[in-house]
Amino acid sequence: MASSANKVIPVLDERKEKILAAVVEDFISTAEPIGSRTIARKYGLGVSPATIRNEMADLEEMGYLKQPHTSAGRIPSERGYRYYVDHLMQPEEPDEKEKELLQRCIRTKAREIATVIQQTGLVLAQLTNYAALVTSPSGKGVYRHIQLVPFGPGQAMVLVVLASGEVFHRLTPVPEGITAYDLESISAVLNAKLRGLTVTDIKSTIIKEIYAELSYYRQVLDLAFELIQEALTAKEERIFRGGIHSILNEPEFKNVERLRTLLGLLEQQDFLCDLLASHSGRGIDIRIGQEFNREDVRELSMVTAGYQVNNVSGVLAILGPTRMRYARVAGILRYVTENLSKELHRAFGGKT
Repeated sequence: MASSANKVIPVLDERKEKILAAVVEDFISTAEPIGSRTIARKYGLGVSPATIRNEMADLEEMGYLKQPHTSAGRIPSERGYRYYVDHLMQPEEPDEKEKELLQRCIRTKAREIATVIQQTGLVLAQLTNYAALVTSPSGKGVYRHIQLVPFGPGQAMVLVVLASGEVFHRLTPVPEGITAYDLESISAVLNAKLRGLTVTDIKSTIIKEIYAELSYYRQVLDLAFELIQEALTAKEERIFRGGIHSILNEPEFKNVERLRTLLGLLEQQDFLCDLLASHSGRGIDIRIGQEFNREDVRELSMVTAGYQVNNVSGVLAILGPTRMRYARVAGILRYVTENLSKELHRAFGGKT
């Protein structure tokens, strides 16, 4: 699993790895420090509590474990979590009921892209019990389709669809005598001339050609081009937040100051955009505590995965405490991004 820190951590021997995995997984489950006797009893490692205690002391000295209180057992350090996710963790596949729930969210039509992204975020939060952050597809705005349809006497609805699946629409008055057939003809010409172009690709020569061919419909064309321009230059990055209340149930955030800090961060759009934009674009990324390089985020971890549709992409992220169920979150995100990318390619005519 990739991290933003790219630090090389020496590989531990097999016994130390088993003990570290036991401490991490038990702490994730219970939020309580664990001692050598408990490990010996629960995990059947085939060695005595004294041997486990010595190994835990070595792991603490190496920086993988820490002891919150003198008489307490050990808990993982950030370095311990990092070693766990890089070397020991196996992502957990969602079960069949969870897959069915996710597939229902993912299957959608192009014009419902915002809804499917939003719903996917909500289901991710429901399944993981952490906060979910999802960016809508972003990238270079590419024109895909326009449709003009009659909408009552003297009016038409103009629908502009981008390659990302986003839909822009507006009502416009139309001159008397323009029929549904006329609107279809305008749509056909615009689609033939503009499909696959970005705002910078639409040169004045193309616009002049269209106006020359459709001079009788100038009033409608003015509105159509205005909406196309608006769609292609719209702010691209939107973040949907889901399940913010879920993370509040974690014991780490019973502290009022930590809770206030967390809620403040989740309202910082620019910070979240920068955070999600740092995803490597390959597989699953996991960022833990100090790897954010920001003091007020030390208590958090974030797992991110990218999805793609044609030439644009987005990011799914799960935000939780450093004591996160990394294997489950990584497995769910991997399943969702693979299937979401396939479905969006299918819906938008791309190749899977």
